[in-house]
Amino acid sequence: MPIKLPADLPAFDVLTGEGVMVMSEDAAARQDIRPLRIGLLNLMPKKIQTENQFARLIGATPLQIEFSLIRMSEHQTKNTAAEHMENFYRPFAEVADTGEKFDGLIITGAPIEHLPYEEVTYWDELTQVFDWTQSHVHSTFGVCWGGMAMIYHFHGVPKHMLEAKAFGAVRHHNLAPASPYLRGFSDDMVIPVSRWTEIRREDVDKAGLPILIDSPETGPCLIEDPCHRALYIFNHFEYDSGTLKEEYDRDVASGKPINVPANYYPNDNPALPPQNRWRSHAHLLYGNWINEIYQTTAFDLSLIGTAPVRA
Repeated sequence: MPIKLPADLPAFDVLTGEGVMVMSEDAAARQDIRPLRIGLLNLMPKKIQTENQFARLIGATPLQIEFSLIRMSEHQTKNTAAEHMENFYRPFAEVADTGEKFDGLIITGAPIEHLPYEEVTYWDELTQVFDWTQSHVHSTFGVCWGGMAMIYHFHGVPKHMLEAKAFGAVRHHNLAPASPYLRGFSDDMVIPVSRWTEIRREDVDKAGLPILIDSPETGPCLIEDPCHRALYIFNHFEYDSGTLKEEYDRDVASGKPINVPANYYPNDNPALPPQNRWRSHAHLLYGNWINEIYQTTAFDLSLIGTAPVRA
């Protein structure tokens, strides 16, 4: 089944052109089933690019998805048109005031890794979001900095600065092949990595959380937090084929010291077109997450956060 998007959201035309099943709100209203309500709390500066990336993944499942875009209440973006934000995003304060609930919520990363969490201008509100998920969201997916912030808030797991940026298409290992989130996964896989910080295995072990995907080079990647109905992923399955290239070209153009992203270009040659070797696993992961939500969420939205999880 398709993802439901506003017909005038840029992602509608982008995904339609790529063959992803997309349904307008009018068409979806004629179907006698309940769509899954998935929210995206978008903390990235390039809002539209991030919308497309996540909508592409969750829209590839055989279920109807109602996709809601959420922003921090006071933080104003400088990289996305105000008209776009006004038309398609709601501030978290408004969402919380309505009391509405979601089957799933994705919390993106943000390019603020160098800051201590408490120095982030919207940290207080973001911790309110984390706590709100426990009563208003069935399953939360924290991505990159968003996942690091969540695991820090709930478990005190710190992030550590790296001497050099972890950057490239890095091979990872499947540590939990029986996990429903890794159904269909290979024993190992390539995942884009782009960060200046890391989460360390010993800190995760102290918190008692299972690591599902791990890399000898860049450490834990995917962690499950059953008590908080959450997944934390520190790398970027959602990236487009050219996202690492855009980051590399941007830093080169601005004169910043940056290594060529490892194992990304053929023969590590930036003059050649990069290769996407993670797309299939990206669709598997987010498809498995959506399926797990569908199998366990309450049909009555009002019961989310209050009813026992369905077995």
